[in-house]
Amino acid sequence: MNIPETYSYLTRARRDLWAALEATPDEVLSRPVLSGSRFHSIKDLVLHIPAVEDSWIHEDLLADAPVWERVPAIQGAEDGPVYAAFPLEALLDYWRQVEASTQTYLGRLTPAELAREVVVNGSEGEERFTVDGLLWHVLIHEMRHTAQIAVLLRQAGIKPPFLDLLNYLPVTQK
Repeated sequence: MNIPETYSYLTRARRDLWAALEATPDEVLSRPVLSGSRFHSIKDLVLHIPAVEDSWIHEDLLADAPVWERVPAIQGAEDGPVYAAFPLEALLDYWRQVEASTQTYLGRLTPAELAREVVVNGSEGEERFTVDGLLWHVLIHEMRHTAQIAVLLRQAGIKPPFLDLLNYLPVTQK
């Protein structure tokens, strides 16, 4: 699989995740179930996933303004345990806008763009990565956090959607 194919899988799996979240009582999505400084609720994770995608693609890869600056409902999105009070629909609307923006970018990917080196300021100072590596980071980041959301739903007594890649692969004929 390549990056656009993997992103296509993620967008299809998101539909199932979003449907499950929309069917989940807000009290479950907003409940503080995680300890730590950054995330306490499922809603915190629902904002974090697209915010990371938005930040890496817009700010680091494109040197552009992030999508969240154009979404008044979540203006100034930051990691933190603050999204429990936000309506789920506002968080999902932002995620949809990030997705549309990412799909536009991925549609323009070339081998030269994937090989392009990006310099980011990390905890160790300047770090250099390829666009290819950073995009894989974004995709895998989402997979890890959606799995976390699925576990939190299950712990709340809600059956999570079946998000495994196998569920979205085309079946080949003999």
